[in-house]
Amino acid sequence: MTNHETPHFDTVLYSVSDAGVATIALNQPETRNALSNALFDDLIGAFTAARDDDKVRCVVLTSSHETVFCSGADLASFAAETPLVHKHFGSERFPRLFHLIGALGKPTICAANGHVLAGALGIALACDLIVAKDGARFGTPEINVGVFPFMIMALIYRNVGRKKTNELLLLGDQISAQEAERIGIVNRVVSSDEFDSAVQDWATRLAKKSPILMRLGKDAMYRQQDMALADALEYLHGQLTIAFSTDDVQEGVKAFFDKRDPEWTGQ
Repeated sequence: MTNHETPHFDTVLYSVSDAGVATIALNQPETRNALSNALFDDLIGAFTAARDDDKVRCVVLTSSHETVFCSGADLASFAAETPLVHKHFGSERFPRLFHLIGALGKPTICAANGHVLAGALGIALACDLIVAKDGARFGTPEINVGVFPFMIMALIYRNVGRKKTNELLLLGDQISAQEAERIGIVNRVVSSDEFDSAVQDWATRLAKKSPILMRLGKDAMYRQQDMALADALEYLHGQLTIAFSTDDVQEGVKAFFDKRDPEWTGQ
């Protein structure tokens, strides 16, 4: 169902362009977008709104801060005298957001316009693509303050080689955007003056794809990633057959041979 009213959130900015690109911007510059429960709740709300809006074809996650995408978890909450069970319930927001982004059915880009640290690295890696601004730093410095990146290591190990991940987790050093690209965290590193246009280019191109094939494909990407090979092939075989049944597959092939742009119906 299409949502005709743009939702409002306290800690993130949310907008949808005419091209069908939803932009979610972390907007707590005074805390360097520390991942408080309130910010998590707004992120979950914003991604849910994007998922449920038929107009949205692509989601860009970014930050309104000039130099920091997100500084990671709100450390004050770690030492707060809060019942342990409430801390447990609070940290459950991490996997809930990761699952939501993974199963969104729409492509996602993390536009890392500043430093991506600690828990923020997990959120960035939950997105399908990461475009980083030159000068941004990445890392998991939790060990340096007596914590450990428990929740996000699942995503880091699924994107980065084991030994390099071990290095990030155990030493807590920060790496450059270029090094993040080299080891597979980042897709592209773009200069400051070209950053916005590079993100816009990818987002617009993604938004022009068939929404039904994008949803089928995204769901398949998310579901098969941890399957055994035989199980993955069997599952993907079935998904291919479902794709054959859509009008958009027929339209895409016909448009290719007609040498014209396809007109997607999402059916």
